[in-house]
Amino acid sequence: MHKLDWELYLLPFEQAVEEIKVKIKNIRNELRKRKEHSPIEFAVGRVKSIPSIYNKANRLQFPIDENICWEIRDIAGIRVICQFIDDIPAVVEMIRNRGDMRVYLEKDYVSTPKESGYRGYHLAVEYPIMMAGGQVTIPVEIQIRTLGMNFWATIEHSLNYKYEGIIPSDIRQRLFEAAKASYKLDSEMNNIRDEIKDAQAEFTKKEVPMESLLSLVELDLDVDAAMDDGSMNEGTGEENDKH
Repeated sequence: MHKLDWELYLLPFEQAVEEIKVKIKNIRNELRKRKEHSPIEFAVGRVKSIPSIYNKANRLQFPIDENICWEIRDIAGIRVICQFIDDIPAVVEMIRNRGDMRVYLEKDYVSTPKESGYRGYHLAVEYPIMMAGGQVTIPVEIQIRTLGMNFWATIEHSLNYKYEGIIPSDIRQRLFEAAKASYKLDSEMNNIRDEIKDAQAEFTKKEVPMESLLSLVELDLDVDAAMDDGSMNEGTGEENDKH
């Protein structure tokens, strides 16, 4: 087995991430210009680092060769963030119907969360890339989450990194409870999504002078300062731990 030239090997993955991000953002922008609700709030992407590829391959006992991308599948990763739970199936359907990629694997962690409490919808797609030597097809993982799901997953990822994958049981339990609370909030917001969308549409119609926006910010800061003066020292450490 010859040693991989990682710079060349990862080149199509870098191109795929940039292309797909642009395509997803274009969908969002088109829907907004049509004055329609966009289920896409924003999209981000990354190419897995070489040490991360080695770590995952070693953990799962996959050989490091040209086919490693089809074993790991998330060397190229896209994350689509939505406002509401009901936006997630809308984005999934958009991706299924595209002609420039093919979905070959789906994992629904929204309806059936992981044991940790994680929720999200994962799609593994085949994506063709035109390179100098011709077309190559690579796997890309697309994760779809609400803002709340993404916040929780980011925190869990940070804690996993801190504790090297072995989070203390008490913290893991609190994370699990936080995941349930986050999903409850997502569900409540989803129940009033029509009212929220109407309010957002009304807000964007109005042209608010910059002076008025600055005044609102200053007013908010004044209110925050007054609340801090009156209540900063009232909370206990135990109460703060609940947030």
